[in-house]
Amino acid sequence: MRRFFAALATLQVLAVAAQFFLAASGAFDTAPNEESFQPHRVLGSGILLLAVLVTVAAAIARMPGRLIGLSGLVAGLAVVQFVIRAIAKAFDGAAGELVFGLHAVNGLAILAVAGMIARQAGQLSRSATLTRQAP
Repeated sequence: MRRFFAALATLQVLAVAAQFFLAASGAFDTAPNEESFQPHRVLGSGILLLAVLVTVAAAIARMPGRLIGLSGLVAGLAVVQFVIRAIAKAFDGAAGELVFGLHAVNGLAILAVAGMIARQAGQLSRSATLTRQAP
């Protein structure tokens, strides 16, 4: 189960990295914003669901409490992304743009935490495999 958790954590990192690509491609698309950022929004919802799944898998795999907590933190930060977008839309002009800048900063935090989870999950998965193989 630890290897499954490590694989999910790695998938989460890849999804977040892809999210940055989709944000950049949407920013430079000539289509209207609602259309050009649609793939970014869809993957954002998928990342939220994946973060919840990673958290559940961490608990089932009996990972250390800190790792379960970090997994839950990614889910919480993903929810914050939707909150930031809603608050930014409530403001007009420069104020909304400033608030929306937090969306990218929060995305970097998600990437950093997801990377820590994947790294630690990989280490724990490898050590569990080595322990089982030792005579």
